[in-house]
Amino acid sequence: MDIVARKLNFVQEFLRISDEDLVEKLEKLLRTERKKMVDKEIKPMTMNEFNQMIEKAEDDVKNGRVIEVRELLKKVEKWK
Repeated sequence: MDIVARKLNFVQEFLRISDEDLVEKLEKLLRTERKKMVDKEIKPMTMNEFNQMIEKAEDDVKNGRVIEVRELLKKVEKWK
């Protein structure tokens, strides 16, 4: 059974649940597991990485690779 079929099966089973406590436990489990996934993906940067970002930003400013906020807002308005 592939992941899509498993998810559909789970949703069908979930919809049959009438016990509010069980729904609450499943919601809590989902939130906990989702937070673990996010925490695993988000890693703090090192001071070296931070300093490199600052140096690159300063170099971008020095070499004109920036855009004024007003210009950017005008471009964004055109996207709509």
